[in-house]
Amino acid sequence: MIYRDYGQTGKKVSLLGFGGMRFKNIDNHDECVQLMAAAAEGGVNYFDTAPGYFETRSETVFGKGFAEMRKRGLPYYCATKTFATTESGIRAEIDAQLKRLDIPAIDFYHIWNITTLDNWESRKKDGVLQTFRKLKDEGLIKHICISSHLIKDEIKQLLLEGVFEGILFGYSAYNYQTRQEAFDAIKEKKLGSVVMNPLGGGVIPQHPDLYNFIRREGEDVVSAALRFLWDHPEISVTLVGFDTIEHLQNVLQAMETYKPRTQAELEETKSKGSASFEGICTGCGYCDDCPVGVPIPQYMDTYNQKLLDKKSNDPIGNRLKWHWDLKKEGAGECTGCGQCETACTQHIPIINRLKEIANS
Repeated sequence: MIYRDYGQTGKKVSLLGFGGMRFKNIDNHDECVQLMAAAAEGGVNYFDTAPGYFETRSETVFGKGFAEMRKRGLPYYCATKTFATTESGIRAEIDAQLKRLDIPAIDFYHIWNITTLDNWESRKKDGVLQTFRKLKDEGLIKHICISSHLIKDEIKQLLLEGVFEGILFGYSAYNYQTRQEAFDAIKEKKLGSVVMNPLGGGVIPQHPDLYNFIRREGEDVVSAALRFLWDHPEISVTLVGFDTIEHLQNVLQAMETYKPRTQAELEETKSKGSASFEGICTGCGYCDDCPVGVPIPQYMDTYNQKLLDKKSNDPIGNRLKWHWDLKKEGAGECTGCGQCETACTQHIPIINRLKEIANS
């Protein structure tokens, strides 16, 4: 196992992390606990969950998993999250979480899922930061973290506030073009960084040919996608949502046989990818100046899901709801002025795609 610094916290975390939202049989606690313990035996020490995973049952399983790790003398760090923003709401949440997790303090506690800067300002007004600081002073949490799907300058603005010790955000060979600003801020502030959705929400294994640019000789696309992330020195942890022991063993094997690219090789790989996504929005953001305020990059990312996700019944609706907190009808506010299409370096038919989203 490879271990990296989590920002300036002094903690060494496993480059491979355990995500708690993919258990195959969440109600089979023994099976889930054994999966967690096997990951810890394999060197994983970063375990991430949330109160919304399986309606708090993931946190309950984690509590039993941590108890088993303590019994075996295996080290672990716990990461979880809260949507609550007021002091009373956060305290009620964390009291319940600590009981479910069966631990005295949470190592990495996240303000969960910032989707817009307005949303962030609203949470701050509710006092979320003051409460997190109090919880840290009281020893109930050890590090103040945040999770976000913001892109480009917005995520950089969020991270440069100087409040957070680490961030959880989506990053993969699917969306790497929209996240460089996050890495710039991570390096500037020396933050811990944990990435989720390493397979692009399932898009990458569904389209292996499209992602040949990340594969080296003999690699399957899943191993290649993970190793592509491990090649980034700014990443502290890559989260994988394990469902079976076999899945865990395959990923541990990919780690064991991992040979890093040089920085020059990584940049060359990225440049090949940029050339391969014909018709796929790469998230450059040049269209992000809509006169009527339509968040075009987010809607174009959503349309990517329609093009690439062949398994979801409603890829547009799911992406808008769970990733961007937007509604389909918002795309219908487009006036058709054409400013975005003039700015688009990929010549994507943005206006037609917005209409399609609004009418889907």
